Amino acid sequence: MFKGILIEKDDGGYRAALTDISEDSLPEGDVTLDVSYSTLNYKDGLAITGASPVVRSFPMVPGVDLVGTVQDSRDPEFKVGDQVLLNGWGVGEVHWGGLAQKARLQGRWLIPLPSAFTPAQAMAIGTAGYTAMLSVIALEKHGVTPDKGEILVTGANGGVGSFAIALLARLGYAVVASTGRVAESDYLKQLGAAEIIDRATLSEPGRPLAKERWAGAIDSVGSHTLANICASTRYRGTVAACGLAQGMEFPGSVAPFILRGVTLAGIDSVNRPREDRLEAWARLASDLDQSLLPLISHEIGLSEVLEVAPQILAGKVRGRVVVNLAR
Repeated sequence: MFKGILIEKDDGGYRAALTDISEDSLPEGDVTLDVSYSTLNYKDGLAITGASPVVRSFPMVPGVDLVGTVQDSRDPEFKVGDQVLLNGWGVGEVHWGGLAQKARLQGRWLIPLPSAFTPAQAMAIGTAGYTAMLSVIALEKHGVTPDKGEILVTGANGGVGSFAIALLARLGYAVVASTGRVAESDYLKQLGAAEIIDRATLSEPGRPLAKERWAGAIDSVGSHTLANICASTRYRGTVAACGLAQGMEFPGSVAPFILRGVTLAGIDSVNRPREDRLEAWARLASDLDQSLLPLISHEIGLSEVLEVAPQILAGKVRGRVVVNLAR
């Protein structure tokens, strides 16, 4: 038996509970792990509270990230004792995820834990940092270099936003951070933001084209915010879209794309090919200032997950939540 968060839906309703789970209940997979750390992401908050139909099969263990040690393996890539890392691949949605002390997964979903990071550090980064790195790489591949101008980062106090600011600033970009919590400007400036703006300046319906400002942007908000960003992106700039906190609709115009040659780059972190994952984590090892991790993240125990999940959805949690499965 091991402890984990289990979500169930039946005639009694939708509920999540910390409970004892039998190892015999683990789903199919060719690698079994002892999980040491996981995370609590926005998507996990949706799954645990039932605020959105994230979970597509029941019962379900949430948790889109995990680090663990191989207990048993039928995949030749991994042997007993290896430390491995997982982000995405539908775990916590269609396959049991990381918020339990054991996991059974497909070996092709795993990558080795980078030697630059401890398990706790890797989860402080997690899907948020990995997604931010994928977004930065997308800007680079579309020719957005530091000399081109300001880069906007929305959802700046969240996990993706925090890492995007830290990475871009270290790479020499001038970063403007958009947030609904302007009172936390000091935190964003510590990460490297040069300017802070209120998210309200972007979140309402706007014009098809606005004054050019951004050389590029990393947006985790979507909806009117994304449309307004595109409308004010400079000629041949690039916007990396990686989230939908405001909504999944795109109430915008084709004008920025046709008249200014703006690129809208979609960032999928869930089903990303292995080589992209390895590249992103290698870049995180070289480009992330690890001294910022205690500022961006904090640790809780498995027993605190159910209490913290709704706080994430309410926007009351700054940065990253690391879950220690031993607590």
